[in-house]
Amino acid sequence: MFVKFLSAAVFAGTPLLFGTTGEIMNEKAGHLNLGVEGMMAMGACAGFMAGFFYDSIIIALLAAFLAGMLGALIYALLTITFMANQNVTGLTLSIFGVGICNFVGEFMLLNSPSNTLKLPEHITAQISNLNIPGLSTVPVFGPLLFQYNIFVYLAALIALICGIYYNHTKTGLNVRAIGENPGAADAAGIKVTKLKYINLLVGGGICGLGGAYCSMIINGGVWMNNPVNGQGWIAVALVIFASWKPYRAIFGSFIFGAFSILKYYFPKTIISLPNAFYDMLPFIITALVLVITSIRKSKENQQPASCGVNYYREER
Repeated sequence: MFVKFLSAAVFAGTPLLFGTTGEIMNEKAGHLNLGVEGMMAMGACAGFMAGFFYDSIIIALLAAFLAGMLGALIYALLTITFMANQNVTGLTLSIFGVGICNFVGEFMLLNSPSNTLKLPEHITAQISNLNIPGLSTVPVFGPLLFQYNIFVYLAALIALICGIYYNHTKTGLNVRAIGENPGAADAAGIKVTKLKYINLLVGGGICGLGGAYCSMIINGGVWMNNPVNGQGWIAVALVIFASWKPYRAIFGSFIFGAFSILKYYFPKTIISLPNAFYDMLPFIITALVLVITSIRKSKENQQPASCGVNYYREER
């Protein structure tokens, strides 16, 4: 039972890992993007529809990534080029992304002969859990490490690459410098605007992949409106829990995933609690982390200093 619970936690935490990694890329560049929910919704719609029409997981993943990038491009254009308020722009992006996702889904449902949209069997087979000969059948470690779908491994790989990028590459260190003090980075010859755009767009694409996971995996390959269902907002909170570190996001997302499914595994015979209590547990933990972080005031675990503040080059 415990092994099944851990495996289920990994499945539940995967979309959070995509969203958290994407948001970390935004915040490392100095942008508090509250549009994660919208970018994930756009990716959910584009990925599902691409898989439905083209019967290819590669095209579906590419479509989801590009849709997330499109949402991020809207945000980046408004906040970097036109200096719009980051919080307002992000919230608007969330509303827009969810709205366009539901609009397209509803339109396709109304024009479907059966009033349902289901992914082709070929796609379903491609996104089913992998079976690695000799490894998947190993007791305990097999189900925990070698029996997931492609999205799970892709999410972990992207988070690891992001961690290496920010900690062990010159470009990544430049982005961190931008996040802390864009004026100083600009004076040092770092191309602030270019790196901001790149990080925001790639981060948005990663969020889009998380949305595709929601529509293609969590919903069982059947289209449902509002497929992301608040996962993007939890991802924003998880960034704080992970202390803006991609490596910690891997473990944090699975911890949050465990809390989201705890209501299905916690013995009701011990104590009976309403499901809403389990739903709010991740946010309670995030609040505790905020309190502990603020008390310790560790520089390493703080949000990038320029996050949420637009950079005016003329004021440098």
